[in-house]
Amino acid sequence: MKKTSILLSWRLPLLLSLWAAPAGAHWGMPDEASSISVRRGHEDDWIMGDASGALISRDQGTTWRWICPEGMGIAIWRPERYFWLSGGAIMAATGSALIRSDDSGCSWAPHTYFKDTWVTGLAVHPTDERFLYVSTGRPSLNNGLYRSEDGGESWVQALAPTPGSRYSSIRIAASDPLRLYASGQDAEGQFLARSDDGGRVWTRLPQPLTALKLPYDLVLLRVSDASPDVLWAKISAQGRDWLLKSTDGGVTLTSVMDTYERISSVEASPDGRTVWVSTTTRLFRGQDDGAFTELAEPNGNACALKRNGTLYGCGSGWTGGWALAKSADEGTTWEPMFKLGDVQGAHLCPAATPVQQRCPALWPQLAQLYGAAPDGGVGPTQDAGPSEQPVAPASPDGCAASPGLVPGALLVLATVWGRRSRRDALARSRRS
Repeated sequence: MKKTSILLSWRLPLLLSLWAAPAGAHWGMPDEASSISVRRGHEDDWIMGDASGALISRDQGTTWRWICPEGMGIAIWRPERYFWLSGGAIMAATGSALIRSDDSGCSWAPHTYFKDTWVTGLAVHPTDERFLYVSTGRPSLNNGLYRSEDGGESWVQALAPTPGSRYSSIRIAASDPLRLYASGQDAEGQFLARSDDGGRVWTRLPQPLTALKLPYDLVLLRVSDASPDVLWAKISAQGRDWLLKSTDGGVTLTSVMDTYERISSVEASPDGRTVWVSTTTRLFRGQDDGAFTELAEPNGNACALKRNGTLYGCGSGWTGGWALAKSADEGTTWEPMFKLGDVQGAHLCPAATPVQQRCPALWPQLAQLYGAAPDGGVGPTQDAGPSEQPVAPASPDGCAASPGLVPGALLVLATVWGRRSRRDALARSRRS
């Protein structure tokens, strides 16, 4: 029996029961962590993206609490990555909005500058957090790249929108922060855009990828910390995802790996010699431009973060037993840090904040799936005063985004079978 069938045999009834519950269902399997981020300059503060919202830790990943998507105002949208800035702001591109919290995850709001488009990517300068960059990619609209020089308070065009263009990602080269890359597509095909002056002048680098049949959905994943000319991207073609690498500043892309699963992210060692590729269920490792090998763990879900000589990985609580682990040998063996059942409840926030108003009541539902205590995190912290309720981004198909409606349940089921992102689905529809 296939793995999907085994999972459905017990998960599907539970998921359908959550759909029927008036308190509201969540958009995805709760074991699907998508990213790990650490606050710059504050090693105690961690945040993990998760299919059920986000998990936050204030003690270097020892204990964790849950932030529900209802409290964040993100409805069915799932951020690919969170940025926790040194000043305390947490930001993320959700695929719809650019959201921000200035109170450690208790109140969230979308930036109104991007209310009419979809924010597909966010990049933050490695040393000067005043400089941020955004890509947009809403079909049927003209999309572009945008720059902020005041930490995200205001935005200007970095690359003017052009007819038919859609951008999927934007990245900064840590070794040369003036070097920026973005991935996208337009009527002429897939392309990378590169800037060598901090986003003021851009060069279009077409990527015909003639070795692949009908390639679509080019997504820039990472720029090497060791060289601004080395980068990794992924593209879909022929029923597979292909990992691509460039060593000439994005002029050419060469396939280095392919898989039937969706490639979600790439992590690399500081010298760029070791690369980890996360898919929807596995983690692969490649060294010194050799072949990629599948690691024994994690399985069922994967993401990775290399930090201070240690590799951190997220896994599936259903198949591997741990949700977060660390490795001292590049992913060959893992030391579990916590499992989903260890989550202590909803994030503790002042009473007037959206997270405190919404999440504690929803926690018992998720706790049942996690195997955690259902009464965690019900008490608010000392009230810090009123906070404006974030506005939930409109769903792309015009349906209401409130919890418990049919579109949310359908997305949960789609996650079980295909676990393809909304971006992938849109890209497939554009192949013709």
